[in-house]
Amino acid sequence: MHHLERLQKLTRSIPADAWDIDISGTLSEVTANYLRVKGLSSGVSLGDQVSFSNGRETCFGEIIKIDAESVIVKPYATRNDLGLGTKIKRSGDLSLRPDASWKGRVINAMGKPVDGKGALGRGEEDIPFNQSPPPAINRARVTKHARTGVRVLDIFTPMMHGQRLGIFAGSGVGKSTTLSMIARSNSFDTVVIGLIGERGREVREFIEDTLGEQMGKSVVVVATGDESAMMRRLAPKTAVSVAEYYRDRGDSVLLVLDSITRYAHALRDVALAAGEPAVSRGYPPSVFTELPALLERTGPGVEGSGMITAVISVLVDGDDHNDPVADNIRGLLDGHIVLDRHIAEDGRYPAVNILSSVSRLAQHAWSPQERELVLKLRSMVAKFEDTKDLRMMGGYKQGVEPFLDQAIELVPKLYNALSQSSTAPSSTDAFTELAQML
Repeated sequence: MHHLERLQKLTRSIPADAWDIDISGTLSEVTANYLRVKGLSSGVSLGDQVSFSNGRETCFGEIIKIDAESVIVKPYATRNDLGLGTKIKRSGDLSLRPDASWKGRVINAMGKPVDGKGALGRGEEDIPFNQSPPPAINRARVTKHARTGVRVLDIFTPMMHGQRLGIFAGSGVGKSTTLSMIARSNSFDTVVIGLIGERGREVREFIEDTLGEQMGKSVVVVATGDESAMMRRLAPKTAVSVAEYYRDRGDSVLLVLDSITRYAHALRDVALAAGEPAVSRGYPPSVFTELPALLERTGPGVEGSGMITAVISVLVDGDDHNDPVADNIRGLLDGHIVLDRHIAEDGRYPAVNILSSVSRLAQHAWSPQERELVLKLRSMVAKFEDTKDLRMMGGYKQGVEPFLDQAIELVPKLYNALSQSSTAPSSTDAFTELAQML
């Protein structure tokens, strides 16, 4: 016992950080998609971060597969110029330290500033990139209406604080423009915007033209299309982590992600590099596990904290709304707004298909009179669209069906009233404005 006590006393005298072991391996294979490292297998876990030098700077990567002989590392940089035998070391976990002073700043997926305004302030606590969502039983109820300032949305698909809403459309139909109109809303304390896999040209346009004065209460996370799949995979988690920080401070946060489909593409690239089989139109199973894990972190926080209202764009490949990613995300959200290419071709923007768009929390936003009006307007639009071919062929005579006569007179006026350019002032009371326009 005497020797055991001496050993315990000795171990207590050793600083805690002295137990950290420098685990490293050597690079044995370099491909365009991954790095293979020998000598790390017994000392690491999936998701661990590693670091290495390319001769100019320290670079980072993540372990995505482990076998008995080696591990597969996916680097964050697009090019590393590494040679065989390069030393690869295990490093600490990635984390963020958001601070209230981050408003007005533009950062990359790693949480580093890219706006040339100097270093970021560091908060008191590390926030992990893969935080768990609040317990379901402890989450607050969604009860407060949030005005987007977009007439067609505030009338037909109203949004609530803490709701998750998706904008579904093919390319070039106006997803980003509609998101930018929502981002200008004055209903939120903080706006966090994640631009994932989008064109680099649009970043300054979005910040300077779209946000304008709103930039003072916004944090923008950028991972453009030319960045690596690892950066595009990390950027949405960065945006959600920043939004969680402000939510826990009690803010009502608007989180805008453009687009979640590019995130799914990045997840696919990483999973395929790890050797996962493709099971659904080229997507491995882990993609459909990661999507709900990210989206469930948004929404209402625990009682007494703030809420994250998420508006995400979903790029529908080939205008196929049954695409695996679109179909999966639709079931995870509290509503979906469908943008229609035919409506855009007619010059009506936002190109919202009223009949296909749904807000699952609309009953909490409408008054009984508003609900009755919206249902009647939907019926008129459905009747008007269903008889369009018949009327164009001259097969309908006025006076045969009074409801259709009313729809023919009113729906074109409704379409004009709901049209709203991206530069127009935000709507303040959509129903009153609609009544005045009609």
